[in-house]
Amino acid sequence: MQRRKQHHFDLFILGAADFWSSSRCCCMEEGAGPKARPLKGDDLQPGLIFAVSLLGANAEIKFTIPVGKLFTYELLRETFQNDFEPLSKLYTGYLYDDPMIFKCNQQSFPDLPEWLRLTQRHPYDNGFLYGTPTSPGKSIIEIYAVNKRSYETARHILVLKVVAEKLLPYQAEFFIKLREVEKVLPSPVQDEIKQDLQKLWDTEALEIINITNALDRGGRVPLPLAGHYEGVYVKVGSEQYFSDCLLRVLTPEHQQQCKATDKVKVPGGCNFCSIPSNCITWCKTELFDLTKQKPAPPAPTPGSGIVEDGGDFSPLESPPSRDYFPDYIVTVIVPLILAIILCILLAYIMFGRREGVIQLFHHHTIHGNTDELRGMAGSRNVPLPLSTLPMFNSRTGEGAPPLQSDSPSIPLIMAQHDPYSDTLPSSSPKNFS
Repeated sequence: MQRRKQHHFDLFILGAADFWSSSRCCCMEEGAGPKARPLKGDDLQPGLIFAVSLLGANAEIKFTIPVGKLFTYELLRETFQNDFEPLSKLYTGYLYDDPMIFKCNQQSFPDLPEWLRLTQRHPYDNGFLYGTPTSPGKSIIEIYAVNKRSYETARHILVLKVVAEKLLPYQAEFFIKLREVEKVLPSPVQDEIKQDLQKLWDTEALEIINITNALDRGGRVPLPLAGHYEGVYVKVGSEQYFSDCLLRVLTPEHQQQCKATDKVKVPGGCNFCSIPSNCITWCKTELFDLTKQKPAPPAPTPGSGIVEDGGDFSPLESPPSRDYFPDYIVTVIVPLILAIILCILLAYIMFGRREGVIQLFHHHTIHGNTDELRGMAGSRNVPLPLSTLPMFNSRTGEGAPPLQSDSPSIPLIMAQHDPYSDTLPSSSPKNFS
């Protein structure tokens, strides 16, 4: 009876897990773009959460992205927090707010695709995956969230299918100085920037193509002070040709002003900046007309892959002989000749020149005088200096009596013979009366 109940419970768990995984895979609206949101943990039934947590199922989210369009996906900490503590809100009514660190990589690869980037400013902030694909294909992204409180790990799967699409012919890139990439990636902020650029371009058909951090383009790290930002490059495109305000960027007067100073006045009638932090830097604005670009050179024609017949190859039987005599002359003979020349020059200076003869005579005289002084000192019948006597006391001038000991070693210091004797000078005052 117990085995039958356990078998039914296992079947329930497996069925719930399959339903949960299929619901997560199909949670996106049909034809939804990067703004689509996966189901949160609050949208799922507690039984399903319990079943999935037991089996360790992974969420799988799918997107279809056109080439040349910006893709952004926000890694919500709330979603991963539900994976770490699925029953805490159900039983305790409290949901933890743990710091998390996101790590992403392409499946079977150590890093993300070259067009996709990950950013997260702080463990208490949400992460963002963003980028613009350049070629069609399919990428499976593994998203890992590390809980810094419990050191648990949650894993989600992001399937990105990139489809081919025609690029927008007219593109423009703007630099926003008072922004950071984490503050621009949320969709409400993108809509604000897009509305200002639509007024500047004088068209509603405008798409954001790419968002790049200024540090990735060689920008300097700002000071950690208020009012200093990294800066963001925003690239947009449209089917409509550039407006008159944008074409003023190409005029020689504008380029000359930018060379003279970085701060250029906004052209008259072209100030459409509704929020000061979204204002663009006119000197760093660039326009790209893809209709005037030169076509790419044709690809080389592939050959048959077979090398043409050029006859048999006959390798050399032995390497050619080499004469090592010049090397011998350079390494041995030349240094030897230089040493001989130096010896001859030194001998000439010492023996052939007057200065050298005088120095040799002085040396000979010093040696002779030294021998003569030693002989005279040895023939005198005077007592030897006290300093030459054994165990000489430098303070009293007396010599110590010979030690009567059977030991073959004789102490060289008086303190070794009599450890209680005072070897320091006496400090008692003297009476001069």
